[in-house]
Amino acid sequence: MWIRGLGRPSLPSSSLSPQMEVFEALQRLHMTVFSQSVSPCGKFLAAGNNYGQIAIFSLSAALSSEAKEESKKPMVTFQAHDGPVYSMVSTDRHLLSAGDGEVKAWLWAEILKKGCKELWRRQPPYRTSLEVPEINALLLVPKENLLILAGGDCQLHAMDLETGTFMWALRGHTDYIHCLALRERSPEVLSGGEDGAVRLWDLRTAKEVQTIEVYKHEECSRPHNGRWIGCLATDSDWMVCGGGPALTLWHLRSSTPTTVFPMRAPQKHVTFYQDLILSAGQGRCVNQWQLSGELKAQVPGSSPGLLSLSLNQQPAAPECKVLTAAGNSCRVDVFTNLGYRAFSLSF
Repeated sequence: MWIRGLGRPSLPSSSLSPQMEVFEALQRLHMTVFSQSVSPCGKFLAAGNNYGQIAIFSLSAALSSEAKEESKKPMVTFQAHDGPVYSMVSTDRHLLSAGDGEVKAWLWAEILKKGCKELWRRQPPYRTSLEVPEINALLLVPKENLLILAGGDCQLHAMDLETGTFMWALRGHTDYIHCLALRERSPEVLSGGEDGAVRLWDLRTAKEVQTIEVYKHEECSRPHNGRWIGCLATDSDWMVCGGGPALTLWHLRSSTPTTVFPMRAPQKHVTFYQDLILSAGQGRCVNQWQLSGELKAQVPGSSPGLLSLSLNQQPAAPECKVLTAAGNSCRVDVFTNLGYRAFSLSF
């Protein structure tokens, strides 16, 4: 094993004991990659798994014409949390990761030197000291310099990134919060949870301004799958969300579902991309949807189920513009265009 908080360079299998080789093989077999985040320079990808590890991959090396198999392995892996790394985001300097009850910060500049020492950690003000709820979602609000955290305590917590202090908590959900999205123009934050509601919060007043109970709309409801909202994304006056209810495109101003996408499997991640909607969940495929509801393509990956999609659109590294998909395996699939999986990175 390696020292908690310190980087672990990948070791050649010849240097591991037989017992450690078996242990690492079993660990990879049962691995789930919950979260991803691209570095500010766009050349590196962080992936967080169910064992609390964060692996850093060099996208530029893996995409190079001279790439070898070793280029698809982590340049460094470190123990970030005691439990799963449920969510990650990157600022212009920091990688922020969330696990059970706390968020931690790491300097990208130090990570890339393989000096993976945490910069700080913060815990939201929970109602009791015994409460250690998972933090399922992180969301950056750049204009306000805020970090929004949400998860198992059914609240949204806003942290000032300048001071590290928690400003306020938003209460309204009656069960776990699974996902967050930012409506930048407003500015509003959307949250989706186990209670089946998508709630819109005005950051200027720190109050709830709209509630959409998706499962109560007959065209979206799928009672056999439950009412939970597992993914959502916004684009101006539009929202797409899914989970237990069908993946659906909504017009926010009128709270009207406009397109129900014909997908049986519950979706765990969704994002707008150009004139398409990309979604993933149960099953191997990344789904590409027209806004009209037509399924344009299903591109298979290597994992039996997907939990996280990441679009690298950093202008500083156009050569690393890729889509990556991860979930119920130790692999992160890399799509150099939306039509096919080019290769997989692997823990």
